[in-house]
Amino acid sequence: MSVSTNDLKRGMTLDLGGTLFQVLEFQHHKPGKGNAVVRTKLRNVKTGAVLDKTFNSDEKVGMARVERSEMQFLYKEGGDLVFMDSTTYEQLHVPAAAVGDAVNYLVEGMSPVVATHEGQVLGVELPASVVLKVTKSDPGVKGNTSSGATKPATLETGITVQVPLFVEQGDSLKIDTRTGEYLTREKG
Repeated sequence: MSVSTNDLKRGMTLDLGGTLFQVLEFQHHKPGKGNAVVRTKLRNVKTGAVLDKTFNSDEKVGMARVERSEMQFLYKEGGDLVFMDSTTYEQLHVPAAAVGDAVNYLVEGMSPVVATHEGQVLGVELPASVVLKVTKSDPGVKGNTSSGATKPATLETGITVQVPLFVEQGDSLKIDTRTGEYLTREKG
């Protein structure tokens, strides 16, 4: 299956010579002389490397058929993460390396979207934020109320984030999965 470079969209997955690339950015450019081109920023799906590539306008490129399905995260087993398809109940063992940084935000029972191409897992797509419990945090120092002061807190997945001084062990925090930053403390 091929697509014209004029029809590229952010998030599309291209198959360029057997290597899969995800479109991060694209821009149509018409210089004063010469033909129009499409400048792209592509991320190698396997290695994560980002490269800039320029295509001629209306050039045909291969498009990879990527299937996305919501799957429930069950548990970690050795170096793998085990997901279950909610409709077929089939279990899928995914190497932690294929999940990347998403492993820092996965808790049992969560249902992220798993992207696959020809049976190979490309990655796990998380919501913009997740709620995680604080498992370890030093108490805030009484009287230290300086604006914007933070301290480290370890969350239930093992990731450490900087949080405001009022956060305590046992609190539930909303964390931005794109930046890894604390957003807010959740009630309950």
